[in-house]
Amino acid sequence: MVLLAALLVVQTGPAVAVGTGKGWVAGHTAPGFSRMDLAGRRVTLASYRGKVVLLNFWATWCGPCLIEMPRFEEWQRTIPGLQVIGISMDDEAAPVRAAYAKLKVNYPVVMGDAAMGRLYDGVYGLPVTLLIDRAGVVRFRHRGAADLPVLRGEIEGLLAGP
Repeated sequence: MVLLAALLVVQTGPAVAVGTGKGWVAGHTAPGFSRMDLAGRRVTLASYRGKVVLLNFWATWCGPCLIEMPRFEEWQRTIPGLQVIGISMDDEAAPVRAAYAKLKVNYPVVMGDAAMGRLYDGVYGLPVTLLIDRAGVVRFRHRGAADLPVLRGEIEGLLAGP
């Protein structure tokens, strides 16, 4: 069981075309959501139309997730037109709040659950990172630890596009 959990968490690989699972395919609008963030503010995906959105599913117990987050914080601060949103898949908010404060996260983080993971074609291992273009269309999906230079290039490409 522990080995299976480790295999699910430590997935790596390049971005894949979205829709290799069930439900939706590349080029389709990202499923909307409305959740409260850790500060009690409502976060809706639709409110970020016009920006490129990096949607990151993560958990406090996921080592690769915690390694990526400082880079996402940097990108949120330095890349105009990008909005990072974290979706914590932890069961409890307390450890998420502690990690949020320790890492000095500067982007909204909401609590996710299995139903939210299913909306996004299944989140069966962490991290999972999606890039959503300015029109709200999912363009890239990274399962496992993302190749950060590749991810940055994808962001820049989406920001340069129409």
